Amino acid sequence: MTANYENHPPLGKKKLIMVMGGLMVGLLVATFDYSIMGTTMPQIINSLQGMEYYAWPFTAYMLTSTISLILFGKLSDIYGRKHVLILGIIIFIVTSVLCGFSTSMLQLIIFRGLQGIGGGILLSLPFTVIGEIFSPRERAKYMGILGSVFGVADVLGPILGGVITDTWGWRWVFFVNVPIGIMAVTIILYSLPNFKLPDVKKVIDYGGIVTFTLALSALILALTLAGEGGYSWNLIAGLILLSGVSFTLFVWAEKKAVEPILPLHLFKNSIFNVSSVESFLAAALMFSGVIYVPLFAQDVLGMSATHSGLIMIPMLFSLTLASIITGQIIAWTGKYKKLVIAEFIITGIGVVLLATMNADTPYYLLILYSTVLGIGSGMAYNLFNVAVQNAFPLREIGIVTASMRFFRNIGTIVFVPLFGYIMNFTLARATVLTTNSQALVLSIQNIFLVAIVLTLAGLTMAFFLEEIPLGGDEFVNPDGREETNTPDMKGNY
Repeated sequence: MTANYENHPPLGKKKLIMVMGGLMVGLLVATFDYSIMGTTMPQIINSLQGMEYYAWPFTAYMLTSTISLILFGKLSDIYGRKHVLILGIIIFIVTSVLCGFSTSMLQLIIFRGLQGIGGGILLSLPFTVIGEIFSPRERAKYMGILGSVFGVADVLGPILGGVITDTWGWRWVFFVNVPIGIMAVTIILYSLPNFKLPDVKKVIDYGGIVTFTLALSALILALTLAGEGGYSWNLIAGLILLSGVSFTLFVWAEKKAVEPILPLHLFKNSIFNVSSVESFLAAALMFSGVIYVPLFAQDVLGMSATHSGLIMIPMLFSLTLASIITGQIIAWTGKYKKLVIAEFIITGIGVVLLATMNADTPYYLLILYSTVLGIGSGMAYNLFNVAVQNAFPLREIGIVTASMRFFRNIGTIVFVPLFGYIMNFTLARATVLTTNSQALVLSIQNIFLVAIVLTLAGLTMAFFLEEIPLGGDEFVNPDGREETNTPDMKGNY
């Protein structure tokens, strides 16, 4: 059945521009903060001491942001996007100030964990809002524009981090979020209606929240400790066991919940399942390039840190451009499956080329190979958001959109330490037989060989992705119920 889908009746052109501006500013704050931290951490360590805790501000942020993706994605389905989005920005602003005033590494780790709650909201809610105010076909175009923010942040973030740190000190990396966040709140308060969904009960799934948080926290901590090395395997095994028990209790709680934070019926939908796996794999493939191309440039080709950073700009620029163009193609054709297949083919070509690198590889080929990977990775940014939003009714659009970002985060959490383990394992054995440089080349080659396997898995899965053609001015409800997406002047449906 179909129902009229008015794109945005109460939103004029100026308000739409303001909404997009507010969403992009809010998303930019969160994405910049993460990319800036890499160049800022050495100064923070010098100021606060605690080199042994170097990775924990990143880990704390990743942990809480990944958990909050699901929790607040569901809460936005219950209470509306506007309130939850503004809450996320406010949390981010307040915790940024706390991070800036930290006097010890322990304080910074705690405050970064709290900041991750706001960061998780800001990383998913803008894409949910796009799904709510635009027709299925138009969503891809505007998601492509939003997705470009990630590329901009990845390119400019490390540079800005260095400039701010050298000019004003590391604390201003956090303080600068305050005026930008206030601007985002002001724009969103004025321009974005709070669309309310009528058939969602305002009941919070406390059992699901507690068990989900325990399960994911224990899993992420176990993977982090295993990746760092030096920790007791009994501790790691205990965390994995705790995660497994908590996950079992989580499934039990979700079956009984009135409004589960992660409805289990989502996994009965093949589009959701395939898109989740593909998002998981796409994140791993992207980070294989983001992490190991600069390492190869510095430690094998002998380039400086500055030059290795410059080498990444074409990759990140191509990623940004590919995200925008992919959105335009989907908006024009109304289809996405062939683009998913093309994405994994292009990504596959990129990782195959990167796997051929050796000590004699010229820098311009390194740029070319990583740019190919960037094109494939950029295509993946919004393809799966579009697919799952089109496969579910609007009352579940918040949780399904957050789930795609959640599985991307899990892909990063799982494969970054796994790639590190592959490198360390290869180095430990290869350095006995060859030089350190050749051992490093072999280690990086092995990582990209694993990436090739992941690409083949993603390409195979792509052929199983069901395609529901995207509507233009008509909204097709996949579950067969008639549903109107036409809000009144107050933003209510």
